[in-house]
Amino acid sequence: MRLPQLFTKTLREAPGGEVAKNSQLLTRGGFIFKNMAGVYSMLPLGVRVLDKIRRIIREEMNAIGGQELYLNTLQDKSLWDKTGRWNIEDVMYEWQDGKGHNHGLGFTHEEVIGQIGSVYIESYKDLPKYVYQIQTKFRREERPQAGLLRCREFEMKDLYSLNVDEKDLKDFYTGKLREKD
Repeated sequence: MRLPQLFTKTLREAPGGEVAKNSQLLTRGGFIFKNMAGVYSMLPLGVRVLDKIRRIIREEMNAIGGQELYLNTLQDKSLWDKTGRWNIEDVMYEWQDGKGHNHGLGFTHEEVIGQIGSVYIESYKDLPKYVYQIQTKFRREERPQAGLLRCREFEMKDLYSLNVDEKDLKDFYTGKLREKD
């Protein structure tokens, strides 16, 4: 794409009130747009960069046996109650729907992976499994001032390993398990 056709333009000045150097430079370069504190839109150049990063991550995750998932962002309180984390995690956006059910916007998906794994993993013989996701997460940050590094809405890659025991877990993360394959 030629520069004159680009949706955005470079800016001469850093946006007022932005303290993080990363978001100052990315905004000036036309990669992102700050909608509000901790919330940024990806502009065409930013989308291109993100697509390349996602591609590299997918190649690397697939190479170690990872399988990609796309998980729900809206999470039921009852799932978090089972692990006892609903009341201790103060970064989740929470609300009650019209029927009185409590929900939150996912900032992580351990509970969801556990729920799904409990249905599909029937025996230790089904393990190990490695699943990952690349998607939008939400975190209630009181003072999001680190630009793209600590946002309220952000894209994140998570890898979840489901292992037979702690030894297999450690072997996977140190690379020993992959060397056996």
